[in-house]
Amino acid sequence: MQHDDPRNGESTHRSSKKPKISSQFITESDIRDEFSHHHPRVARINNGSFGSCPGSVLAAQRHWQLQFLRQPDAFYFNSLRDGITASRKIIKDLINADHVDEVSLVDNATTAAAIVLQRIGRSFAEGKFQKNDTVLMLHCAYEAVKKSIQAYVTRAGGSIIEVRLPFPVISEEEIISELKKSIDEGKSNGRRIRLAIIDHITSMPSVVIPVKELVRICRAEGIEQVFVDAAHAIGSVKVDVKEVGADFYVSNLHKWFFCPPSVAFLYCNKSTTSSDLHHPVVSHEYGNGLPIESSWTGTRDYSSQLVVPAVLEFVNRFEGGIEGIMKRNHDQVVKMGKMLVESWGTNIGSPPQMSAAMIMVGLPSRLCLNSEKDALKLRSHLRDCYEVEVPIFHQVPKDGEEGVRDKDGFITGYVRISHQVYNTLEDYEKLRDAINQLVEDGKTCKMLFKE
Repeated sequence: MQHDDPRNGESTHRSSKKPKISSQFITESDIRDEFSHHHPRVARINNGSFGSCPGSVLAAQRHWQLQFLRQPDAFYFNSLRDGITASRKIIKDLINADHVDEVSLVDNATTAAAIVLQRIGRSFAEGKFQKNDTVLMLHCAYEAVKKSIQAYVTRAGGSIIEVRLPFPVISEEEIISELKKSIDEGKSNGRRIRLAIIDHITSMPSVVIPVKELVRICRAEGIEQVFVDAAHAIGSVKVDVKEVGADFYVSNLHKWFFCPPSVAFLYCNKSTTSSDLHHPVVSHEYGNGLPIESSWTGTRDYSSQLVVPAVLEFVNRFEGGIEGIMKRNHDQVVKMGKMLVESWGTNIGSPPQMSAAMIMVGLPSRLCLNSEKDALKLRSHLRDCYEVEVPIFHQVPKDGEEGVRDKDGFITGYVRISHQVYNTLEDYEKLRDAINQLVEDGKTCKMLFKE
């Protein structure tokens, strides 16, 4: 890594000042104005998928875009690098990294996974790792991460061990126990686990994972490198990369941190990374260290990487800043989840302390949700007929295990509800009433396919 490259910023700099939080906090009317570009009739309780961006940040983005369009050369030579460095410094302080050159800005968590797994794949291909050495991951890892393992690791001779995530989950100990079993499997027959991929917050089903404890166990078991896929983390849970202790940590800034799509940070621990970590898009900056490689991958719109200072200004208008927003969203999503459970007579998929700004709520068994196809059909039906946007999860029963029941049968479907600052009680009441109407009308998922 090029620590003396000025484009990396002051790697030894640590801000001694906390960001100023406004003495005049944002009002509910201000929040409505900031998100007035949202569709006014849609109950948008799916922030976890694509995030949201307030109007003031969109205005800042437009400012950066116009700077480029007015005079591209001046923008490239005089503004772009400094702007990206300023954003990286803010992220460095937010996540408690030691050096700004440990932080790269990339498009999304999928790009970050490709960066890390590309390196692992090369080690297999070049004979540094033995054939059938393995990569460990949760069985519900994001599908794009699974595809990256397939593209970079298994094609080069590596194998995969999946840790089964219990769901519904009652305690962190259940997850820890499953990890230990999978580590034993991965180390069988003389194999070595070269990389563990651990989610901080799983996507579907959504559960906050005891990531610090899992990383500690991986270290104790001799796993060489740990990559934390924390796509949903920043803005919804505390992120302290030194406490987590992983080699690599990625989180999207456009999901819960109000950046426009798409941008993520990739943290690479300085003590464990080397010069063979590269952006998958090779451009003029190849070989100058990942942060610099990532700052220029050809002519494109870099504005989402440049608006981090504007986002910080926005979140600091809330009482408590980003911590206040996280508490607000967590408290509200738990409250809304309990309201739905009471109405539908079902269950919550994980305890409140294992939820952040998303929570899984069981759907009434009378909907007869029996497949992923059913889940997609119900999601489309809620969008098209009730103007409710929410993801649906199909819970596949494990062999020999009985699932959770409501008064009519086994619960096989869950909604993943999100709460962001723009959400209101009416959004969740709209979902509640839509599901109740379907049940009262005797509609099942099978019937929806015929409509």
